[in-house]
Amino acid sequence: MRLRSATVPTDVRPRLNREVTSFVRRSARMSDSLRNRYDAQVGGLVVDVPQGALRTSVADDAAPLDLPMIFGRTAPVVVEIGCGPGDSLVPMARARPDLDLLAFEVFEPAAAALVARAVREDVTNVRVAPVDAVAGLERLVAPGSLTEVWTFFPDPWPKLKHHKRRLVDPAFADLVASRLRPGGRWRLATDWAEYADRMRDVVGGHPAFAAEPEDRGDRPVTRFERRGLAEDRPIADLVYRRVG
Repeated sequence: MRLRSATVPTDVRPRLNREVTSFVRRSARMSDSLRNRYDAQVGGLVVDVPQGALRTSVADDAAPLDLPMIFGRTAPVVVEIGCGPGDSLVPMARARPDLDLLAFEVFEPAAAALVARAVREDVTNVRVAPVDAVAGLERLVAPGSLTEVWTFFPDPWPKLKHHKRRLVDPAFADLVASRLRPGGRWRLATDWAEYADRMRDVVGGHPAFAAEPEDRGDRPVTRFERRGLAEDRPIADLVYRRVG
């Protein structure tokens, strides 16, 4: 993926109204066959989200998702932010059939590729919402409802002048903390050492999180990780537990 408190507030201001976002919208072109497969899953693997003013935004009056209805069962829920084509999400969902995984992905062709892969591999515990993750967490996910949040390889925005676009900042840490249940975990990965240090400062210094040993767990190698390794960048896998 590349995108862009002890009492944790649940009314974080929607970023739809901000000029700075943590992601850049790219062309939404895809083949007709992929488009047809994707459209056929709207209301199924693709969550039908009430849209706001922008294609990737969420309507102001959108209610939290009824996750048991969407998944057809009651199970612990994990959110992945910026799942891309499912390099990590689909294998991890297949390996964890006891979990339900909801992905936020603004790049529609990537979301379509994820859906196609999930259908092809008969992975049924995945759903994707093609909206901005911040708005999705704020408006579609109820407070205290998540077992884990995954933020793997968010856009590092390496230039200093672009650091304000980075997804992982104190306000976003507030939001993630508010959506995790006590004992839930936030897993992050990056191949940029300076961003990893910033994550440690932001999340490790947050009163709602306690650092756990850095561990990739069963996260498979993604295309972004391969690129980082090819360029001799160390991979940081960070784990934080929701306390309180």
